[in-house]
Amino acid sequence: MTDAAPANTGAGTDAPAGHPDRFGFGREATHEEIAAWDIDVMPDGTGLPEGEGTHADGTPLYLRHCASCHGRTGEGGSAEPLVGYEPETAPPFGPRYEEWRGDGEDVPFTVGNYWPYATTLFDYIRRAMPSNAPGTLSSDEVYALTAWLLAENGIIGEDAAMNATTLPQVAMPARDVFVPQER
Repeated sequence: MTDAAPANTGAGTDAPAGHPDRFGFGREATHEEIAAWDIDVMPDGTGLPEGEGTHADGTPLYLRHCASCHGRTGEGGSAEPLVGYEPETAPPFGPRYEEWRGDGEDVPFTVGNYWPYATTLFDYIRRAMPSNAPGTLSSDEVYALTAWLLAENGIIGEDAAMNATTLPQVAMPARDVFVPQER
């Protein structure tokens, strides 16, 4: 055992020797500025905004913002398919998948067979889509697109309204295939 000082892991708040605590430019972000960027949504729905949308609301939005890459029906476009879940198929990984794909053909990862939480789908659409203008959709539009995708995959009914209360209650088909890791 030695008396050596612990290594600086970078996790502390002290500046390394020879470096200033502040560099003399910029300013601290305000609470309002931080809140505007703090848009993460947790699997349990924590962080979901107000708003609501249905499959019917999502149809014109999907055609306008998504179909050019993902195809008019959620498959067949230049980007990954979003629709294609069938209850008798397995998620595109794991032992059941290997058994199911016996012909050696890969199964695409879709909303219906891969995503473990509907709230994660909402979060991804809100942050990253449409790819040519990410972050431009309103909360109502994101709920509507999420409802469209869930209904097209047969996970919810076409008349179901998605909002901060209903979305976390959606049981995704692949949820139990994932192993939660507490961090």
